[in-house]
Amino acid sequence: MLVEPVSEPSSSRELVTSRQPDSGFDYATQIEVLRSPKLLEPIIESLKSLYPTISYGEVISKLTITQVQDNQARPTKILTISYRDSDPQKIRTVLDTLVEGYSLYGIELRQQSLQRGVQFVEEQLPLLRDRVDSLQVELESFRRRYSLIDPESRGTEISSLMNLVNQQQKESQTELAQKQSLYVVLQRQLGVNPREAFTASALSESPRYQELLNQLLQVESEIAQESVRFLPDSPNMQVLLEKRENLLPLLNRESQRVLGTQAPPTVSGDLAPISVDLSKELVRTTNEIQVVQVRLAALEQVEAQLRQEFALIPALARQYTDLQRELQVANNSLNRFLATRETLQIEAAQKAVSWQVVSDPYTPFSPISPNLPRNLALGTVAGMLLGIAAALLAEQLDNAFHSPNEIKELTGLPLLGLIPFKRGLQRQDESREVSVAGRNWSSLGNWNARVSTNGSSSNGKGSDGENGHLLSNSAQGMDYNSSPFLESFRSLYTNIRFLSSDTPIRSLVISSCLPAEGKSTVALYLARAAAAMGQRVLLVDADLRRPQIHTRLGLPNMRGLSNAITTDIDPNEVILRSPFDDHLFVLTAGQIPPDPIKLLSSRKMQNLIEQFQTAFDLTIYDTPPTLGLADGSILGVRADGVLLVVGMGKTGRSELTQTLDNLKLSYVPVLGLIANGVKGLSTSADYYYRYYTPETRSRNAANPLPEVNHDGISRE
Repeated sequence: MLVEPVSEPSSSRELVTSRQPDSGFDYATQIEVLRSPKLLEPIIESLKSLYPTISYGEVISKLTITQVQDNQARPTKILTISYRDSDPQKIRTVLDTLVEGYSLYGIELRQQSLQRGVQFVEEQLPLLRDRVDSLQVELESFRRRYSLIDPESRGTEISSLMNLVNQQQKESQTELAQKQSLYVVLQRQLGVNPREAFTASALSESPRYQELLNQLLQVESEIAQESVRFLPDSPNMQVLLEKRENLLPLLNRESQRVLGTQAPPTVSGDLAPISVDLSKELVRTTNEIQVVQVRLAALEQVEAQLRQEFALIPALARQYTDLQRELQVANNSLNRFLATRETLQIEAAQKAVSWQVVSDPYTPFSPISPNLPRNLALGTVAGMLLGIAAALLAEQLDNAFHSPNEIKELTGLPLLGLIPFKRGLQRQDESREVSVAGRNWSSLGNWNARVSTNGSSSNGKGSDGENGHLLSNSAQGMDYNSSPFLESFRSLYTNIRFLSSDTPIRSLVISSCLPAEGKSTVALYLARAAAAMGQRVLLVDADLRRPQIHTRLGLPNMRGLSNAITTDIDPNEVILRSPFDDHLFVLTAGQIPPDPIKLLSSRKMQNLIEQFQTAFDLTIYDTPPTLGLADGSILGVRADGVLLVVGMGKTGRSELTQTLDNLKLSYVPVLGLIANGVKGLSTSADYYYRYYTPETRSRNAANPLPEVNHDGISRE
């Protein structure tokens, strides 16, 4: 059944659907609606006349509605409606009824959609009209406020005016330069300034002034002539002088009348015609210079105003463009909504069918279920895929090491020892621990015998082959149990000795990344292996946080390493000697201090380390896990090196990498790694020991030796 038109929706429909929230056709939701009781119950009621027992539960359990996909697995607009039943006729009847009901629902759905579209358009039209009116008012106010129609055209006009003003300024400046040059030439020729030239020119053009001036000049000439013949007080001279005195006031009054002010005494009105013309030219040039200067000032003012107005044009143009664009968008939206309303009204009146039946209902000839071969094949494939996925997921989630080769590939450090996994090791050692503890407590004096730092007992006799306060007949008269597990520690110590042939290794720190990796077990058995090979070995429980050595050996822990550091007690009093091996000595942790780091980094601890290296062939320190704690790093710097125990199936790659990085930053020498709990390693070794050590095993079975407690890869 096609539930949407095949052609693209019209622009009016796009406009309505794009502006309505969640307007896309949600096929998943639509399928649930088609399966809903509200839609199916009326259809089921129409079927009850033929099938009275039919119900909604029966129909919904047998009805399947899916969306068809094309060849490229893209969803289409077609829904497939399937109904399963044992009666083929019932299948056909139910499908025909469903198609009819769904078609009516499609028509109703389309009408509702169109009505909602019309309603939405009617709601938006008043808002759009108000928006258009508001923008038009705003645009009109903008034009009125800035007295312009279009900022761009106004900007072009201002630019043209500025060019014209600049051209006029250049012309005026050229004219001013010419006038100023002419002014200088005229002033040089006349020898007077423009004011004097103007005065002389005006007086020379007055007839009355010229007549009086001529009379005065005539009298002056006569006075000059008569002064040669007569004395100044002679009557003739007195007459001429009196005449001159009478002419001067008349001349001044005439000058005042012509000029309107008192004439300068140095100005003479008797000018030649050429001088008069030059004076007029000087006056005219002066006036023209002033006119040009006024014109330049006016042009500068106009230019400043134009530049100020032009600076506002970009902002005004942006505002104007925004208003125009918003108004255009609003008008377009209004026109589209008006056209959409008409289109939707026409579509609603047409009542066209929107859902179409692409393929008529049909009944298959063969049943589709159950298909046993297909189901078995699918189950087999699904099981295999799930198994592979589970294996891959487990491999990705498992960060621990499972083989020694993985450790080598990650670290590149030497793998000095491979300790095989031994099932039941914990239970065997628990029973042996009870036996050892009983024998120790019965011979407590031997365990508490003092050991001097040079290896002699308290009575001055040496421990190598001599009897003192310590038992010395144990190690020489007892066999070291041979097994792949115990032999792996002999191999470990042999590898340690071969690390440095020039300078023997005298002190070791045994540590691990995390708890429960078997470091205490490795420290114990490594000490026993070295002692069995004739080395004087001191095992120091330097785990001052959770000590384990005294528990594994069943020893008292009243005094130990912490007491030797914090008090002046003689180390001989806290070092215990094994009753089973004269070469093995133990220093328990003692009382747990509040700050182990402070004790291990003290000068007293440094002195003890130096004493131990002098007195013993090998000193082994059992320390807390290195990751997150600094105990092992502090002792590792002072010792010859650190051995890291890596528990198979326990230690993660990230933890080991971080531990090695921390030790590298602390400049702690890492001698190598020990793989503990390696499975599948002891098959050939078991055959070797069964063949070559039958008598030893029989003797040990008849007279079992108490062994120190160990846990292999157990918790510490």
